Amino acid sequence: MDPTVRQLPDHLVEQARAFADGTRQPVEPKDASTVVLVRDGDGLPGGLELYLLRRTTGMAFAGGFCVFPGGGVDPRDFDHDVAWVGPSPAEWAALLDTSESHARALVCAAVRETFEESGVLLAGPTADTVVDDTTGEDWETDRRRMEARDLSLTDFLDRRGLSLRTDLLAWWGSWVTPVFEPRRYDTRFFVAQLPAGQVTRDVSTESDHVVWMPVREILEAVDAGRLAMLPPTYATCLELFEFTSTTDALASADGRDRSPIRPEMQVDEAGGYLELPERLVALGERVAAMKAAGR
Repeated sequence: MDPTVRQLPDHLVEQARAFADGTRQPVEPKDASTVVLVRDGDGLPGGLELYLLRRTTGMAFAGGFCVFPGGGVDPRDFDHDVAWVGPSPAEWAALLDTSESHARALVCAAVRETFEESGVLLAGPTADTVVDDTTGEDWETDRRRMEARDLSLTDFLDRRGLSLRTDLLAWWGSWVTPVFEPRRYDTRFFVAQLPAGQVTRDVSTESDHVVWMPVREILEAVDAGRLAMLPPTYATCLELFEFTSTTDALASADGRDRSPIRPEMQVDEAGGYLELPERLVALGERVAAMKAAGR
């Protein structure tokens, strides 16, 4: 699979042509946040381990595809009363180039969705601690209530005396769904290390399988057709291939080109193709060369 130029099925080509000639108008993308949970692996390129969920085939968006934990921003993610430590909403707003309320909602959605879909909670009782066990039945009850939208993140943290640890998140970049898709998202990607003591759990009602896999095995499985993966997820795996530790990966975030990626379609006599930035083309070639060299 080449994640930088991807052939589209005929029905999407026809949809894209309709948008291109003005017959149809694109829907506005909804805000979403996704978190790449990472843990150390064998210390070699491609050895970092990532947490993946396979979305149930009945899902309206990306059914059957492997994804990272994440989802759309909920109105309650804008709650300004959430307990918060680490970079402030103003700092996140400057980083994400948006308003403080919008930045707060994106970060809250990232933490909330990660807990709902993996059981991992990026929060702690103090500015330099994080909860070390979320596996008890009381935690699971709260997780289910949050997933059902019966409990807000703010109320959940307040009742437990916890603060959201925004310093545990590193902003990685963003992707905007192409205009020809009927469901569109403006998704911010974050990276976070699995907190010490916490374990992921197969709990999400939107997935039918979860797994930790080294980056190199993920890429090999997708290339061989054993895993289905959308270009943003695959490209993120490529971007993490060269890092040999979670510390190095997180430290690199601020130096990345994090300009939004907006895939476009190109049409020729062979059909339609999803074209992505040249920097991803070069990255794909570099990773392929490293894999071929056994590095």
